[in-house]
Amino acid sequence: MSDFAPTLRDLRTRLPRLVEDLATLVAVESPSEDPRATAHSADAVTALGSRLLGGSPERHGAHLVWRHGDTRVLLVGHHDTVWPVGTLARWPFRVDGDRATGPGCFDMKAGLVQLFHALSTLPSLDGVTVLVNADEEIGSPASRALIEQAGQGARAALICEPSADGALKTARKGIARYRLEVTGRAAHAGLDPARGINAGVELAHQVLAVAGLGDGDTSVTPTVLTAGTTENTVPAAAGLAVDVRAFHQAEFARVDRAMRGLRPVLAGSGLTVHGGVSRPALPPTASADLYRLARVVAAELGLPAPAGVAVGGASDGNLTAGFGIPTLDGLGPVGGNAHAEGEWVDLPAMAERAALLAALVDRVLRPRAQA
Repeated sequence: MSDFAPTLRDLRTRLPRLVEDLATLVAVESPSEDPRATAHSADAVTALGSRLLGGSPERHGAHLVWRHGDTRVLLVGHHDTVWPVGTLARWPFRVDGDRATGPGCFDMKAGLVQLFHALSTLPSLDGVTVLVNADEEIGSPASRALIEQAGQGARAALICEPSADGALKTARKGIARYRLEVTGRAAHAGLDPARGINAGVELAHQVLAVAGLGDGDTSVTPTVLTAGTTENTVPAAAGLAVDVRAFHQAEFARVDRAMRGLRPVLAGSGLTVHGGVSRPALPPTASADLYRLARVVAAELGLPAPAGVAVGGASDGNLTAGFGIPTLDGLGPVGGNAHAEGEWVDLPAMAERAALLAALVDRVLRPRAQA
């Protein structure tokens, strides 16, 4: 039996408090691009973390860092959500039996509650750094350097993002984003259309070319399209956003060459391509040792061995893996419907996942011979 069996019993006893803390965080709306909202949310996360860890974080805007000596284990989460202010008015936090629902409860405020309660059970936090950012949902543009700095010297990065139906995320696709800008020539659509060079038509050609670049599990998806100014003018400009997801760097390189090799179809039109990889892939090699350890720890706790899955979405775990830190993702809540109406959290599983996280942190900090 694991030394952490009492911890699991303790966390199960604490479950009403975990639910109360989750309700508190969900009640503070925090869309990524609303600075006032994320500042209020950072206050709520600070209060929770400080109560359970016994110290105040460094504040970098709405990004929070708790440091306990030199980093050996980095725990990462985020408190921003995809839900706009006002969502709570029509969809408040609710508990129905063993489930809780509310905007951001699964992705990923329950993960933060589990993180702080897990760490509160450890005899010492020496070597533990916790980073909670406020811009993960938009690619962590401002917190990326902070994550890299916080992870220096870490033996492991444990990412408390939601699980995949209870499974840990042992690999993630990376992301590349591109913007195609098309130039043409404006003309009156009724009086002299032939004089124009239709950037919208050129864009249509490019959309078809880009859509054909996907291959196997590499997806290349045209997303946001823009063209034209008025209904009676041949468009002089158009644009296209492109989302690329891949598991392998070679695929990013292939798609990048193809994107930069695109050429205009209409005579006189122009094409400019911007962008590239924004989050590298999290490969299975980055998580393999930690995943094996997580399965050992789960068995010692008497919990089912968690499955491991590869997923298409990216997280800050992609960044920590890209910085060379062994990384295991999906250590957060069990539930479903991330980014969708009705996202929910399995409440009894919160205690179990918190106990698994606590034991995993302890084993990374204080490794011992494997049985």
